[in-house]
Amino acid sequence: MPEILNLVVDLARDRPAAQPPAGVEIAPPAAADGRTLAWIDQMFDGTWSSEAAVGRTIVARRAGSPVGFATIEPQGLRFSWLASLAREPGVGVFGPFGVAPEERGRGIGRALLGRAVAALRESGHARAIVPAVQDERLAQYYAECAGADIAERFDRTALLRSGRRTLVMASGNGSNFQAVLEASRAGALPLDVVGLIVNSESAYAAERARAGSVPATVLSWNRERESRAEYDARLFEAALSESPDIVLLLGWMHLLASPFVATFPELLNLHPAFLPLDATRDDVVMPDGTRIPAFRGPRAVRDALKASSEWVGATLHRVTAATDRGPVMARRPLRVKPGEEEANLMERVHEIERGVVHAGVTRWLYETG
Repeated sequence: MPEILNLVVDLARDRPAAQPPAGVEIAPPAAADGRTLAWIDQMFDGTWSSEAAVGRTIVARRAGSPVGFATIEPQGLRFSWLASLAREPGVGVFGPFGVAPEERGRGIGRALLGRAVAALRESGHARAIVPAVQDERLAQYYAECAGADIAERFDRTALLRSGRRTLVMASGNGSNFQAVLEASRAGALPLDVVGLIVNSESAYAAERARAGSVPATVLSWNRERESRAEYDARLFEAALSESPDIVLLLGWMHLLASPFVATFPELLNLHPAFLPLDATRDDVVMPDGTRIPAFRGPRAVRDALKASSEWVGATLHRVTAATDRGPVMARRPLRVKPGEEEANLMERVHEIERGVVHAGVTRWLYETG
């Protein structure tokens, strides 16, 4: 579907409340707990937990485990489709919303939707907006279950605004750089990858760039001949010369100086760990309810194995002055296999990283369009 639709529900229309299937309990709207937020990232695209975290969430559970959720009234989101109707008086926002694949078709979604509509009505809203529907079948579902009508249409291509000048910085193999480059040229990510910076002559990412006809700059740091400040200045000038709209750190292993971070506010970093949405926390809750360290720093996977953690993950986040503590754009948890070695685990982390990067960059595109 080339369009993105905003649907509207007239809350004055009272519909019979659908009941959940046997064995499923639905909690009233409340702040989502950490386990539910992690489960959302495990089940869906990796961006919805940060949206659910800023609203009130209705959670369906079977035997204590989440099987579905619906968020209402999320606050502070920057998506362009929330700039018009969603800001009108008396309009409440519904979503995100999802049901575990194995539980679909059993009535959980209808029950969640009914409770969300009722909660928005009880909050004093006259209408509810269901934003960013990108599937015709889903639009029909909302029409059948809640009487939703199409209120606004957006051209997806216009919202994404192609041609964003993108600079990638990497230190190693460059598989995520390769994935971004291929997605950009296929039109899946409307970016213009204008250059790559690596900080090691042995970084295979540079070979990938040359093979893809992308200018590659190698900036190695000889600590015996050059001060940190001098190297950081060279790095800053190299990045500045590309005039990027966005800088992607995809496996970049050098801590950037404060002036660099301040000059390039659209700076996203890929980190091989499941980071907490609350940047002040040093631990994070996983989908099974266990709590593990946040594993910030350059050796996150190795640190997780050393700590005998049963979980790792991947996160794309905005870069701030505090290392690995910027706002999360997308994240995905990954369970460690019993006795798994670091090399094999890193390969599996790389597999989920590509999806996290794609989801997080897409979110950035929609937020800044």
